[in-house]
Amino acid sequence: MTSRRRTPKISRAENRIHASSGNVFRDLGFDDAEAQVLALRADLMAQLDRTLKARKLTQTAAAEVLGVSQGRVSDLTRGKIEKFSLDMLVTFAAKLGKPARITLAR
Repeated sequence: MTSRRRTPKISRAENRIHASSGNVFRDLGFDDAEAQVLALRADLMAQLDRTLKARKLTQTAAAEVLGVSQGRVSDLTRGKIEKFSLDMLVTFAAKLGKPARITLAR
């Protein structure tokens, strides 16, 4: 007897492409305020990861600079956004000599 994989059926409504609002978190259904915070956290995490890579720091060396465990650095580089507050990410940026700045749109 052979087993067959079933492909889930996708309705035409689910298969439509929608224009982005410019914030993936808003598009996923988060309210505007939470979507903005999540977008800031994601952007800052990506910038921190690029900084660590540019400096060629191992996770152990980065952990020492940031004052956290190697596991926390792993979470950061793997994009585990739910594990980091905006405050913590701003602190990491400061410890890397890259102070974060938030500007309000006009």
